Amino acid sequence: MVCLVKLLTLNLSSQRAVYGAAAEVLSWKDVEAINIIINNAGVMGFPNRQLTPEGIEMHFGTNHIGHFLFTALLMPKLLVAAQRNPHGATRVINVTSLSPLIAGIRWNDIDFEKQSKDLPEEERPNEQVMGMWGFPDIAERSYIPIEGYNQSKAANLLFGIALSDRVFAKHGILGVAVHPGIIPTELTREIGTDMKEAVEKSVQAGMFKMKTVAAGSSTSLTAALDPKLAEGWGEERSGKVYGAYMIDCQVSEMANVRACSRSEAEKLWELSEKLVGEKFAW
Repeated sequence: MVCLVKLLTLNLSSQRAVYGAAAEVLSWKDVEAINIIINNAGVMGFPNRQLTPEGIEMHFGTNHIGHFLFTALLMPKLLVAAQRNPHGATRVINVTSLSPLIAGIRWNDIDFEKQSKDLPEEERPNEQVMGMWGFPDIAERSYIPIEGYNQSKAANLLFGIALSDRVFAKHGILGVAVHPGIIPTELTREIGTDMKEAVEKSVQAGMFKMKTVAAGSSTSLTAALDPKLAEGWGEERSGKVYGAYMIDCQVSEMANVRACSRSEAEKLWELSEKLVGEKFAW
């Protein structure tokens, strides 16, 4: 069997670049259909607040909006695959993290302009967790690097829920978010010294177990290929969508309701369409 590999330059932090990359993929005559998309790229922990060219906080703009737009633009080829494949076999996998356990969307301050103390209580960062990551005394801080990352990773899970609600029943395209584990990649190359030391201490204390890159890919591959997932999600439990989030190759119920409810997912979809200036319906 011959596997064709095609390389694509994609800058997820720029919507203009995303449009260009998607147009290139759509022009590939030898790729008529896309069976699976794994949205894996991401950024983490910029010490200082940065914005995308469109003025969106960099974590959110890159880790969520970039993937949201790229996936939506490639939907024509996903739909071709869905017509050929069994129901539920065509999938969009969003690589998230453990952030959905504690984080959600800061609806009142997406771009981290307000101090934490001025946010509604449910949107304030978890002080204990922030301290563990090397950010004590957060009340008067607006931008917190790890919280920017957390918000974007909660968005990855909510995006999968909102996408599936639109295309699973009708077209058989399933969205799933996965936590791959703690893996030694270049993701943390931007993080500051305090945060890096906090991560190292957490690993040494046994709070997190490191995985190899190969082991880290296992949950993504399970989400992409396991035929048992083709039935879709189970019923909602305590306001949370069951089946949309996976850890260690298993469906997990650990995400908090702010990162795993249909109401939050719908709000995120509407915000995402607003931020890219385009509405999508299939």
